[in-house]
Amino acid sequence: MFSESYKTAGARLPVIDSIGAYHVRGTADWMFRMVSSGPRESTLAAFNAALPEAAERDLLGCCASGSFAKAIAEGRPYPGPTALQTAVDTAFRSLSWDDIVESINAHPRIGDRVPAGGQSADEQSGAASASDRVRQELAEGNLVYERRFGHVFLICASGLSGQDMLDQLRARLGNDTDTERAVVRQELLKIARLRLTKLLSL
Repeated sequence: MFSESYKTAGARLPVIDSIGAYHVRGTADWMFRMVSSGPRESTLAAFNAALPEAAERDLLGCCASGSFAKAIAEGRPYPGPTALQTAVDTAFRSLSWDDIVESINAHPRIGDRVPAGGQSADEQSGAASASDRVRQELAEGNLVYERRFGHVFLICASGLSGQDMLDQLRARLGNDTDTERAVVRQELLKIARLRLTKLLSL
């Protein structure tokens, strides 16, 4: 799914029993500090130490905005999951609408057939298992939504049934443009948080 396995890389890091520091070869500054050496911290350690291009590539899998990926990669090292999540929230507040659209364009329509095993397939499993009627109404609703707002209907679909998604699509058709853009930004943030949590086992 991602270009770097942080679980695997994290397992190769030295164990730290108290607050310590890791260093990257060729870098004099400390990379980050850890209070413990549990799997979560080790995984974040590997992310902090990854090459910028590798980190950005994996971050694009969480949110396909170049501005977002660059901001989070450049903000390393993160001392813990809370600091990273705070940075994600801050980065999202600074994204332009063009940045948001760039990321939206990487998402398939809700209800479309997507390759099995991918992130979107897992997240949209509720739509994939919906009845033929719900799937048809989602397809029709997607087209109405796109004509109204000019982009695909985006929702953090994890844990939602096909009917849940259809109900929210219909409700959001009543939004004005500014209101819907705010909703889209929030849904995209939910997706980015979820994917980053999975990527780094936070």
